[in-house]
Amino acid sequence: MNAKPKTLVILSPGFPKDEGDTTCLPLQQVLLKTIKQNHPELELLIIAFQYPFKKRNYSWHGIPVMAFGGRGRGNVLRAYNWAKIWAALTGINKKRNIQGILSFWLGECAFIGERFAQTHHLKHYCWILGQDAKPTNRYYQLARLHGESMLALSDFIASSIYINYGMMPKHIVPGGLDTTMFANGNSERDIDILAAGSLITLKQYHLFIEVVCRLRRQNPNIKAVLCGEGPDRTRLTSMIKRLKMDEHITLAGELPHADVLKQMQRSKIFLHTSSYEGLGMVCLEALYAGAKVISFVKPMDAEIANWHIADSTLTMANIAHDILKDTSTIYSPMLVYDINDIARRIADLYAVSPSTIALKRVVMALNESVAL
Repeated sequence: MNAKPKTLVILSPGFPKDEGDTTCLPLQQVLLKTIKQNHPELELLIIAFQYPFKKRNYSWHGIPVMAFGGRGRGNVLRAYNWAKIWAALTGINKKRNIQGILSFWLGECAFIGERFAQTHHLKHYCWILGQDAKPTNRYYQLARLHGESMLALSDFIASSIYINYGMMPKHIVPGGLDTTMFANGNSERDIDILAAGSLITLKQYHLFIEVVCRLRRQNPNIKAVLCGEGPDRTRLTSMIKRLKMDEHITLAGELPHADVLKQMQRSKIFLHTSSYEGLGMVCLEALYAGAKVISFVKPMDAEIANWHIADSTLTMANIAHDILKDTSTIYSPMLVYDINDIARRIADLYAVSPSTIALKRVVMALNESVAL
């Protein structure tokens, strides 16, 4: 009789629709490919709640994906989707030896993952990745996670969870880079300022334009590129024209992930103007591409080399000006977190016996009741 395969079930709101969908969740893509490659003893199975929008089963880099096509619908239709996913998990649990469940974001995936894990005495960890740490997250009360089962993407996220919910995540698990995705060799640094991300209000790319406009006063030949697409594009285009910055700022649109990395390797400075960020994988990518990073948010308590923190657009512009005027500046790769290490840390979590996890949950619950 064949033994049931040891399986790690991944729950995610969405997942790439095919192997060419490189801009969808790049961090999760590289993590799961690395776990598959480095930990063959652990089979992966992915359940996507909302995206792709069509319900279907398919293979992604040899990993089975079950897409339930929720399409972001709410209320009764969302609950119906949960029921279908629960039934699928029940079937998987009968056919496979589930080592545990990993849910991305403290949302509906964490809610279903925690409830199913509790029911079937399985290990469950939730990777808290960004805005799910904000105080308005209704799924915190629904999921009822303990700190032991929380993986925070950064110190900033862990602190946010503690401040907003009084619970400190036990594990800090940052995103890591697959260095093989970067082109070899030194590129000409012909882009002064680069930014990349979805053109949405949260990213505050109007401040990116403002900083470049400030720098133009002292550097009339400054060249900046903004990669990304989104609802703010029209507003940003109008702002660029109004400030007569057409010759200085290029809106490159949405590019394949590999092309964005090449843009980073051509850049001197990566500017991250987001008002809220869990860690900023694009910043880690820019650092490994050799660029200097300037952002408003400080994700980790420890200092990160070549990553500068600003408190205003004026400070951003001053830091950028000092970097650009120094012709002796060396733009060398800086690897902060390697994806191989991150994949190992996550895989190791599921090597702990279920009885140990159950005991830890009991202790956590007792500690919380005593605190109350």
